[in-house]
Amino acid sequence: MASTRFLEDLDAHSYADYTSTGQGLVLIPTGATEQHGPHMPLGVDAMLSRAISAAAAEDLDALVAPVFAYGYKSQPRSGGGNHRTGTTSLSAQALIAQTKDVVLELFRHGIRRVVVVNGHFENYQFLYEGLDLAVREARAGGLDDSRAMLLSYWDFVDDATLEAVFPDGFLGWDIEHGGVLETSLMLHLHPEKVDMSRAPDHPPAELTAYDVFPEDPARTPGSGCLSSPAGATAERGELLLSTVRSGIVRAVTSEFGK
Repeated sequence: MASTRFLEDLDAHSYADYTSTGQGLVLIPTGATEQHGPHMPLGVDAMLSRAISAAAAEDLDALVAPVFAYGYKSQPRSGGGNHRTGTTSLSAQALIAQTKDVVLELFRHGIRRVVVVNGHFENYQFLYEGLDLAVREARAGGLDDSRAMLLSYWDFVDDATLEAVFPDGFLGWDIEHGGVLETSLMLHLHPEKVDMSRAPDHPPAELTAYDVFPEDPARTPGSGCLSSPAGATAERGELLLSTVRSGIVRAVTSEFGK
């Protein structure tokens, strides 16, 4: 295995050696370019999914494909809204097509096991569609052993970890945008990109059970964060990463083997 886990850093001949075994596994991190408040950069979702994929890849002897840095439209009830400056999104059709095309290319290379690691809530159903189309097409073309998985990293955060990260009580996934969870992971993985002196401290957003069009900026906090990141620490981020990493490895191993 090459010294790097990142596919874009490999030369083509080393990559061909990896794919020639027929046992290759590639993780595709997916994120977005989306505002995450005044204290963190626009690339949080992509940075986190790439780093989490790389951690899991170490245990799985896998490669990590270049990250999908753009995602589906940010929505007020999960990401603050697509109207916010800096948030730069794809249409559903574009994300479906990108997913399908990239996965089919990996299958063409000789990879037969692909895992898409989602880091942006709004992406999920369109990644699902792209993967479904890719596997169907590959198998119809004779690649009968082509398989794929789709997962969102936060689904592997267990109750014990939530209790440790949120000792005063977890307020819910629907307001964890730019809040303690993402900020803690960034403080652990990319501390130089976080400015806690600019972190907002305000009550959690009061979200409705519906959406309106056009979006109304007043429906979510002006900071862009749906909850306050106060209380985020690198130590909590380390715990979150460890929990997510082990959960992803267990899931992939249970479906694909080691």
